[in-house]
Amino acid sequence: MDAKDKVTILMEENDEYLMADGFDDAIIGTVERFGIDPIVLYDKFKCIDILMERHEMTEDEAIDFFYYNVLGSWIGEYTPAFAETF
Repeated sequence: MDAKDKVTILMEENDEYLMADGFDDAIIGTVERFGIDPIVLYDKFKCIDILMERHEMTEDEAIDFFYYNVLGSWIGEYTPAFAETF
């Protein structure tokens, strides 16, 4: 399934989902916890790879940017989550 299909499915499921701009290829699904509505889930390492590839950042630059500008952004109740996959 490509990134566009994933976004379409997510928006049909809940049009209030918030997504991280430019990281559609890193979407791995949704995550939920007791008492909290589901939110979009991204692969953290894929996000860092996207920053390195698309923005020609070094790994250290991409990690710093990710933690400060992506993970560090709270945009409300549907702010996405980022998983470390094994």
